[in-house]
Amino acid sequence: QEHFGGLKGLTIAWIGDGNNVLQSFMTSAAKLGMHLRIATPRGFEPDLRITKITEQNSKEYATKLLLTTDPLEAADGANVLVTDTWISMGQEEEKQERLKAFQGYQVTMQTAKSAASNWTFLHCLPRKPEEVDDEVFYSPRSLVFQEAENRKWTI
Repeated sequence: QEHFGGLKGLTIAWIGDGNNVLQSFMTSAAKLGMHLRIATPRGFEPDLRITKITEQNSKEYATKLLLTTDPLEAADGANVLVTDTWISMGQEEEKQERLKAFQGYQVTMQTAKSAASNWTFLHCLPRKPEEVDDEVFYSPRSLVFQEAENRKWTI
């Protein structure tokens, strides 16, 4: 909202794990007038109960929802590209399996080629290079440090 001046009509592309951060986006995006495009590997989709709620919200608030396994499809036309850790606390033993499953999900400038011309990037930190490459993470389009500062004020 701070960057774009408003949220209504924006398209958010989530590329990564169907974790709690994604599920927070899912329960709020439509209510705020945002379209949501989600790419997760098979077996790493968000909770089905949250997905059903999100589908209902999308219909109620007339927003678009896409669930796919293709990161480039999710990024298509997106104003905001978002990812998060692929290995959350308590999942360390799954690291090799997860890294294999998430191959092709790293957010790169190639991912952003199909995004909207005004695309930005978010990550709630800490970031690992396999999730987003340096070129995107340190680019002027990356808002991760502003995002972290804003989160500080809610703590």
